[in-house]
Amino acid sequence: MKSIFSRTRFGKLPRFMNVARRTRKLAVVGLALTAMAVSGVAQAATLTIGGKNFTEQLILSEMTAQYLKSKGYDVELKNGLGSVVMRQGMESNQLDVVWEYTGTSLIVYNKVTEKLDPAQTYERVKELDGKIGIVWLNPSTLNNTYAFAMPGKIAREAGIETVSQLIERFKANPKMQFAFDMEFVGRSDGLEPMEQLYDFHLERENIKQMDPGLVYTALKNEQIDSGLVYTSDGRNKGFDLKVLTDDKGFFPAYAATPVVRKEVLDANPKLADELNVLAAKINDENMREMNAKVDIEHKGVARVAREFLSQEGLVQ
Repeated sequence: MKSIFSRTRFGKLPRFMNVARRTRKLAVVGLALTAMAVSGVAQAATLTIGGKNFTEQLILSEMTAQYLKSKGYDVELKNGLGSVVMRQGMESNQLDVVWEYTGTSLIVYNKVTEKLDPAQTYERVKELDGKIGIVWLNPSTLNNTYAFAMPGKIAREAGIETVSQLIERFKANPKMQFAFDMEFVGRSDGLEPMEQLYDFHLERENIKQMDPGLVYTALKNEQIDSGLVYTSDGRNKGFDLKVLTDDKGFFPAYAATPVVRKEVLDANPKLADELNVLAAKINDENMREMNAKVDIEHKGVARVAREFLSQEGLVQ
């Protein structure tokens, strides 16, 4: 005897059975949608991590992607971006997590010209960006600010440790050559206000404008007397450059900090604590070492990031 649940000779179920089946399907679909909605509140489907287009940012973004993936997050990495493009990505909800510098947000994005110390800078950008749903977590102790540097051998022989001592040397030898990237000479927070603070003036023949990477090579080869560098760049140590103390405090703080959109933090309750743990491991010294491994030893970014995470016990 055939079951009443078997098909009729015409290959169709009785009408009341079709209704019952559709009812059960709707119930199952409804439960599935409910489950998806609940899980969506608990954790976002994918975290999109952004990064800028220089070595340190490539390392930080890659490191964050590997770290969060080990925590069970689904991640997508989009790095190699310009600063403004990355910021636009955060504001338009296309990026979820980035590493940003306090000085960049203060000066470039929020147009604050007031002179602030590192703690004040962090609190100000945290407040201003918080108003548009961009949350600053705990800053690392990595401060990748600008600095003047000299070839190490020349600085040691002349006994120069500070920018003020460099300027004294320049006034005694006004034919000295200084190298800057293309932006610094014309920026409102660049060369001109620095000249005012340190009481000196460079003529056109004193200035060489070049790609930031070439500044390090020119210093290494002693083709220039001083140049603008980044304090956490691995080439400072690798090329034996003397990074001079900014004794009048001209350059603002650029503390590297994980920054996340508020709705992403709301959807991922553990994310803030996890990123704060990572930030606490990063400082000037280990970042210089990682930058040097990429820029001088030519190791891959992913490998350098993985080695650091493993060394610090952040991944297995």
